Amino acid sequence: MALPETGYSQQRDPEQRLTAPDTVLNPNALQFPDVDSLMDSLHMSLSDSLPDPADPEADVPQGDIQTTINYYAEDSIITDFTQNKVYLYNDAWFEYGNIRLDADLIIIDWDKNELFASGITDSTGNITGNPIFKEGQTTYEIRKEMRYNFKSQKAIIKDVVTEQQDGLLRGQTIKKDQDGSIYMDKGFYTTCNLAEPHWHINAAKIKSIRGNKVVTGPFNLYFNNIPTPAGLPFGIIPDTPDEKASGIVFPSYGQEQVRGFFLRNFGYYFAFNDYIHTRVTGDVYTQGGYGAKAATVYKKRYRYNGAFNIDYQRFQSPETELPERAQDYNTIWVNWNHAPETRGTSRFSASVNAGTTNYNNVVINPASFANNVNSEFSSNVSYSKTFAGTPFSMSANLRHSQNIQNDEVNLILPDIAINMNRQNPFANVRFEPLKTLNIAWNFNMQNSINNRITPAFGVQNQALQQAQGDLDIVQQNVLPFTFANLPQLLRDADNGARNTIPITSNFTLFKYFTGTASVNYTELWYLERINFFYNPVENRVDRILESGFNRVSFYNTSFAMNTNVYGFYNFKKSKKIEAIRHHMQPSFGFNLTPDFSNPAFGFYQEVQVDEQGRTQLFARHQGFIFGGAPLGEQRSLSINIRNVVEAKLKTREDDAEEAATKKIPLLQSLNISTNYNFAADSFNLSPINFNTRTSFFDNKLSVNLSGNLDPYATRTTNNLQTGQEITRRINQFAWTAGQGIGTLRSAQMNINGNINPSGQKTPGEMREDMTNDFLQQGGQMNEFVEEEINRVVNDPSRYIDWDIPWNLGFGYNIAYNRRQDGQVNVTSALNINGNVSISEKWKINFSGGYDFMTAQITQTMLGIDRDLHCWQMGVNWIPFGRFTSYSVDIRVKSSILQDLKVSRRRSFFDR
Repeated sequence: MALPETGYSQQRDPEQRLTAPDTVLNPNALQFPDVDSLMDSLHMSLSDSLPDPADPEADVPQGDIQTTINYYAEDSIITDFTQNKVYLYNDAWFEYGNIRLDADLIIIDWDKNELFASGITDSTGNITGNPIFKEGQTTYEIRKEMRYNFKSQKAIIKDVVTEQQDGLLRGQTIKKDQDGSIYMDKGFYTTCNLAEPHWHINAAKIKSIRGNKVVTGPFNLYFNNIPTPAGLPFGIIPDTPDEKASGIVFPSYGQEQVRGFFLRNFGYYFAFNDYIHTRVTGDVYTQGGYGAKAATVYKKRYRYNGAFNIDYQRFQSPETELPERAQDYNTIWVNWNHAPETRGTSRFSASVNAGTTNYNNVVINPASFANNVNSEFSSNVSYSKTFAGTPFSMSANLRHSQNIQNDEVNLILPDIAINMNRQNPFANVRFEPLKTLNIAWNFNMQNSINNRITPAFGVQNQALQQAQGDLDIVQQNVLPFTFANLPQLLRDADNGARNTIPITSNFTLFKYFTGTASVNYTELWYLERINFFYNPVENRVDRILESGFNRVSFYNTSFAMNTNVYGFYNFKKSKKIEAIRHHMQPSFGFNLTPDFSNPAFGFYQEVQVDEQGRTQLFARHQGFIFGGAPLGEQRSLSINIRNVVEAKLKTREDDAEEAATKKIPLLQSLNISTNYNFAADSFNLSPINFNTRTSFFDNKLSVNLSGNLDPYATRTTNNLQTGQEITRRINQFAWTAGQGIGTLRSAQMNINGNINPSGQKTPGEMREDMTNDFLQQGGQMNEFVEEEINRVVNDPSRYIDWDIPWNLGFGYNIAYNRRQDGQVNVTSALNINGNVSISEKWKINFSGGYDFMTAQITQTMLGIDRDLHCWQMGVNWIPFGRFTSYSVDIRVKSSILQDLKVSRRRSFFDR
């Protein structure tokens, strides 16, 4: 008899019994070979198989076993030399390479390189010690028995449960291949890890390809072991690592007021590789609408990362059922964000947020109602480069902005800037004002395409409006921004270039003051200018464009001085307040600008405006991209006073040591500013602006207040023709006219707060908590997980902390505006949002508000979240308004059955 390959070892407890229960094997039935013949066999086998040490060319024969084998049994280990088998009893295990087998009975067949494992049936008929087989990261829980060939790494298993990524597979008979793929007969698949799963897929044939997919034949869907008619002729379920998990995106359903019942966001998630993922989904509505969406995230390590989203929606109601307020539409929206890693001397980034003007008026965005009421959107694609070894840098931008209320679109294609960093030509001079003198140069060139129509006839006098401070906005007509109108839009494009040269110097004055002197020179380059003329036939001012290169140059000088003043008030007898500190930072500046409306400069044109021969000034570069020279002389003194008030509180008292203290802000800032123009012939003093902010209760409540005060008096007269009262400003200070310190023209106050039993988490705390939860549940950090966590931190409304029983956020806004004609406008609204846990698995969330001026409830949403163990349910309801609707979203929480961006937020979304 030949000795088996010497690649294994045998372990045995000295106190182990040499017999096993009769119910399994009778050791008396074993026939052991004669000892003499055994020794002869050993001698022959060793002499035949061992190489001669004197022969250097002799090769060591390679057997089937490539590494050490270890095995152990708690009860007994019996070796049958006649059949070349080893029997392991009770809490036995077998290890070879990356496999491990645990069972109460293990039989090793050396001739066949095969393992057999099963449980043991006791005297009562119960089976104990069923096999558990592990190969790498895959575990097989075996209910009956298994055979495994450790040479071919193939196995036949009876009644087994194994975990495949986030899913569980169970079958009556399983065949496992060398590559880890398994073939299952009469099996089912589920992502619920309970002994009696909430749901499963039942199929006669299932094949699992490790690291790729699970493929089934015809299958049915079971809920709580109850079969349903839902099923398909075949199924494909991904089985890939977390960062590569593709899968089906399950839809949400509900109903909208206009588009009817819907299935929304049904599609597939494509995880192509570690660097790019794409989600493609579609929407279907019963009232004639549909939509398609594509969302892609990408990342190249150490270079860049970004996301690109596109959403197309179409709605066409049946003619007989078309609601009066609904309209057919095609609408599209595009989002693109691209951010580079810090590397090299160049940088490319993009932030695009654009689409058709009707998108946010007709498409509900349940995740962010702000988009539905926002009217301004902008985009920017930029490239910048620094030229190493020189003070120069450049940037190029493509900008876009649009207003969905008035349909105005503005494109800046391109915006090119070249900058020279500040240079100190006299750095070695001792005289401080000259030593700190620095000079820079900035060049900016833009080409703007705007669909606002500028009338050639009946020109508005913009210069006069600016001089009088008229803030009324003249409604502009717009040309639809379509491909058909593109040639006209290109012809009307506005372009120009601007050069600025700032020269500044900083120095110390009188030991406690810091002075700054500066001169700013600006030169504008245009290829056109406007010629205005009086049209006596129509009795109006018209304009024509004069082609040709022309320059607009102007300058201004300024001198500023600031200092810091500190005031302290100590409370010696107070047990709580130790001191109050007041920090005041006053600054004064004097600005000088010549009057560039002088005809000698040629920047303004004095034109007759009526039959009586009255004339007015018109700016010859009115409405140009960089404007023109400033109007009127300015010799002004600007004053700004910044205040910060803090209190130092005692937190404990100690006779032996100094009491511990902490600082709290009483006023985080209080700024007051104004300007006095000595060159103006009237209304020399500008409105007094003020703003302040502070917080209470450890930053749980913040208050912001701002406004401006008009220091001039007003006078009310009656119109003799209409009898209407007219209120006007007069060139007299309010306090000299007995009208107090002035008229409050505008004021805004915002109060915001967030309260919950545990305190509001900072973004850093949220990021740390989500990362730790993800790692504790076995997740592996990678670029996509980090991007997901950062996205949630930047949008806290998408994060629900089930450990906090309730959370309430609120904001109150009130704005007051008083026009010069005496008309007053007040807006006041309250916004609230939050969530409440009504049980461990149920949470209600809400958002809404109340407009006190219109006495109406603002956009409101109510939602319910339910943790269903292996499922997750969310219900959102908008009870009224133009977006009245509800939606229900029930989906499996497994990462491989839904897309990464929504449902794979295990610890920080599905807890």
